[in-house]
This record gives sequence, C-alpha cells and structure tokens, in this order.
Amino acid sequence: MLELLKDKYWTYTKKKRLLSKLKQPQNQFLSTLINQLDHQVLSLAEQDYSGDNAVRLDAAVSWILRAQAATPDNGVPLGYFPISEHNGWLPSYPETTGYIITSLLNYAQVFDHEQVKQAAMAMADWEIKVQMANGAVQGGTVNCAKEQTAAAFNTGMVIDGWLSAFAVSKQQQYLDAALRGAAFLADDMDENGFFKTNGNFVRNNEVKSYTCLCAWGMYRAGQATGESCLIDSALASIESALQQRNENGWFRNNCLTHSIKPLTHTIGYVLQGILEVGILSGRRDFIAAVKHSLSGALSSIDSNGYLAGRLDENWLPKANYVCLTGSVQLAILCFRLAEYDGDYQFVAQGNKLMNFVKATQLLSGKNDAIVGAIAGSYPLMGDYMVGGYPNWATKYYIDALMLQNKLA
Repeated sequence: MLELLKDKYWTYTKKKRLLSKLKQPQNQFLSTLINQLDHQVLSLAEQDYSGDNAVRLDAAVSWILRAQAATPDNGVPLGYFPISEHNGWLPSYPETTGYIITSLLNYAQVFDHEQVKQAAMAMADWEIKVQMANGAVQGGTVNCAKEQTAAAFNTGMVIDGWLSAFAVSKQQQYLDAALRGAAFLADDMDENGFFKTNGNFVRNNEVKSYTCLCAWGMYRAGQATGESCLIDSALASIESALQQRNENGWFRNNCLTHSIKPLTHTIGYVLQGILEVGILSGRRDFIAAVKHSLSGALSSIDSNGYLAGRLDENWLPKANYVCLTGSVQLAILCFRLAEYDGDYQFVAQGNKLMNFVKATQLLSGKNDAIVGAIAGSYPLMGDYMVGGYPNWATKYYIDALMLQNKLA
C-alpha cells in the first residue's frame, strides 16, 4: 500500500510539473494540439479508416527514421517528449530499438525499401556496440559501460532484432550477439522459470509475468542454432508465466508498477510471448490460453474502440486514459490469431482498437517530431508516458498496420 501511495504521489507531482510547462509560450503548439485532440478523437474514432493504412504506415515508418536521425548514434530515441526536462528527443533506448529492427525489416521486405532496411541494420550494429560484456542489454537509455545495469527483458527484445538482422543478412556477428544475450537469459532464470534481473528501472521485489516475451527470442535463437537447451528454457518461461494466470485469464504480477491493475501494455507483452512461442512450438494449449485471456481483456472495449489503459483482476477498467501502445498490442493479437489459424473471432475488436488509435495519429503538421507518431496516452496528458511519444507505441502501430493489411 505504501508503494502505491508513493507511485500516486510521484505521478501527481510529475504531471503537475508538466502541466505548468504547457503554459509556457514555446509550448503553445502542444497545448493547442491537446485541446484539439481531446475534443475530436472520440468522434473521429467512430469513422472507418480501413482504406488509409498505406499512408498511415508510411507516416509511422518515416517518424521512426526521423527519430533515429535525431540521435548522435544509430539507436532510436526513447521518444519525443516536448515538455520534459529534455524538451524534445530523449537519448537512444537499446531495449525498444531492438524490436524496432524487426518491424523495419518486415516493412522493408514487403515494400522493397532499401533505405528502411539499411536504417534497421545500422540499429543492429549499434546494439552490438552497446551490448554488455556479460551478453545482457542494459536497462534505461544508453549510457557508458561502467554505468550500465543488466535487464533481462531488454535483452530479450534486442535478441529479437539481432535474429531478424541475421535472417536478412546471414552475417554471423548478429547471431553471435543474439547467442550471447540468450546465454545470459538462460543463466538468469530461477528454479521456477522466471528471469531474476529486472534492472534499476523496474521494481525488483516481485516476479514479472510479462518477461516471458523474452522466450520468443530464446526460442528463435534455439531454432537458428539447434541448441535445444534454449528452446527448453523458452518453454519453461512460458509455463511459468501461465502459472500466474487466474481462472478468468488475468495475470498476476504483470505490470511495471501496479500489479493489481496492470497496463494493457504489459498484458499485451505476456500474451504475445505466449502466443508466438505457442505458434513456433505447435503448443495449442498456449494458443488456447491466449484466446481465453484476450476475450477478457477485450470485454471492456467501448463501441468507438476506447479501452482503459489499466484492467483489474475482473478485467474491469481502472484508468481514465487509454494506453495507446497496449491497445495496438491487443489488436496485433487479434490479427495474428486470424493470420495463424484462421480464427477471425477477434478481428472486429482489433479493428475497433485500431480505429481509435488511428484517430490520434497526425498525418500533417508543423512539428515533424510528432507527425506520424503515436502518443503514450489518450488524452496526451494521461498517466502512461505523460505528454510524449514513446518510440514503442509507433513500433507496435507499424506491426499492427502490417498485419491488418494482410487480412484486408
């Protein structure tokens, strides 16, 4: 209870500080944008956006490339936060740059886009440069080697990118980096199948169910090398996560901070890990578990696609904002199930979620650090990634648009 009160206090004080910055003349554009979106999105979300995926996808990918160009290295900034202490682009973020690689390479392959492919490969090279000596990937934004602290989850996300880079290029350095990371993860698992090292930026006094998303990269690494021990470790991670599931499909210990009301973002993480490993391994029980949980998570969607950013143990809304990343991740699950085994029962709800998120995306404007991007929250000053555009929101949006195109 004390920890929850502390979190509420720090969230309140941070938001109060940011709201005061909105009143400054240089931030007038953002204040105007917030007022515009707050009044328009709920009605815009009722529209049918099924015919404009191409322009939205191009805008989102272009934003990622602009973000990469804004850094002094080849990583991708954590995001664009115009009223933060950075007043704009934050430093490069190894964790999410890792899985952005996969998204860009998928896009480049489908649309035969060499510039996007080269941008992704530059990200993969940069990730090797900043990989820790023990094979792990650091928590937080990039810093010097002596200040890095390992994070299991971040490591799994970058393994994903390296394996995608290897699949495209067949260059050994990417597979070697992925295997060093996978070895770290295998060593980091406890006797119950959970990863122990959360890093300095995530609360460490509980297991984290969502870290089973690392199992996807581990399983892929095992497939690429024939190392069955990595496949076994991946399956053990998924089995452990499923032990945290209640009868109604809701997962315990599944949030960065408030496990009694997890973010749809971390709900999306845990379900994607279980689904993708289930697909790779042919484990129908894993896939069935995802369908059961997804039914619960989608039960609170409004007719216009609005879904509260936190859901309690009864799948009831526990936030007054949308975590846009989480909404897109749940849409991905809806579309992926249809793509994999022809189960279209969730597609309509996935389309609703996407229509809502599309209504928040700007396709033109004077500030190209915002155009094409997806914000952390709706409203923009909601509690998840307050007042900014985290790169992973746009990454998952790209993935969802790609899948939605396949089903069209």
